[in-house]
Amino acid sequence: MADTPAENVKFPPASLNVLVSTLATQALVALGQMVNPATNKAEANLPFAKHLIDTLEVLEAKTEGNRAPEETQLLGGALHQLRMIYLDANK
Repeated sequence: MADTPAENVKFPPASLNVLVSTLATQALVALGQMVNPATNKAEANLPFAKHLIDTLEVLEAKTEGNRAPEETQLLGGALHQLRMIYLDANK
């Protein structure tokens, strides 16, 4: 059986930074800030964006005291950016 292109993808090691980046990217797509790869359009889905932001907030609360400084900075920065974009989108 031949390898498919997806089987040849090299994934980064699982980490909190990868998880935060993945969720934040999905939130940016849901906020209409990035093109949705499924539709090739930038389209907002604010309820889903809010769910993803809430998920990052839960992750922040549940990992409190267990993050490296760079993880805290990444998570806090992502949440701040996403919250500001979300608030602007709800005007």
